[in-house]
Amino acid sequence: MTAIIIKELRAYFSQMTGYIFLALTVLFIGLFFSFLNVFSISPNFHHVINESSMLFLVVIPTLTMRLFSDETKNKTDQLLYTSPLAIWQIVVGKYLAAMILFLVAMAITVLFPLMISLFGELPTTQIIGSYLGFILMAANFIALGLLISVLTDNQIIAAVATFGVIFAFFIMDGIAMALPADATSSFVFVLIVVAAFAGMLFHSTKNIIASVVLAAIGVGGTTALFFANELLFDGAIVRMFRWLSIFARFDALSNGMLIVADIVFYVSFSALLIYFTINLIEKRRWR
Repeated sequence: MTAIIIKELRAYFSQMTGYIFLALTVLFIGLFFSFLNVFSISPNFHHVINESSMLFLVVIPTLTMRLFSDETKNKTDQLLYTSPLAIWQIVVGKYLAAMILFLVAMAITVLFPLMISLFGELPTTQIIGSYLGFILMAANFIALGLLISVLTDNQIIAAVATFGVIFAFFIMDGIAMALPADATSSFVFVLIVVAAFAGMLFHSTKNIIASVVLAAIGVGGTTALFFANELLFDGAIVRMFRWLSIFARFDALSNGMLIVADIVFYVSFSALLIYFTINLIEKRRWR
């Protein structure tokens, strides 16, 4: 796995991708630092990190678009998949290389709050929470970009698709407010989710019996619960979308509230996306 990490880091800096990523990240956060801290004479650097979240729309697609799509386009993926390394080692190695580059950029930006600390006291808890949340969000989006990169051999398509999905997460809270909140709509939505999980299980295992059993249990349980207590489904769609909101959890961390459930959510979300990536490559490898 170490060889994969070194190979990917070398690839970032043998091209312009790594330099562009570092420059954009530091420049973007530096601009917010100038406006929100220097010009405003404010020690609240965590506000800079909060506002910099829109940076993900640009830098994450830049960071992840070539991870697998470039291998597929240049036909080097077959060499990679037939190497002594397991598929999970290849995927995790590429993921860690992207994360290392992101962490390098974040380490550079630590200079900004250190500058402020020379002139006064910092809200340390909020800054640490903001950095932690920012890094965890980046870990989610890098895992997402990695998965999308496997789906295409075109870097531009991978970048645009990653941008689109990240943008959808940005507006998820707004989407949730526009969705119907009545119990019947929520009931139908839950049934669709159950069907989707059953379909994913079949796609992963090709076990029709397990998929049908999961669907039957999910549909039967949901239907029984709906008729037993319809009020439980009021606003269920909105609650589910808010639960999936990455940015809502970031707000708590940026206020210095280190909620274990939020951290577990971020880690689990990244792990799930990496699992899907490994599973997809395994299926493609044996097809």
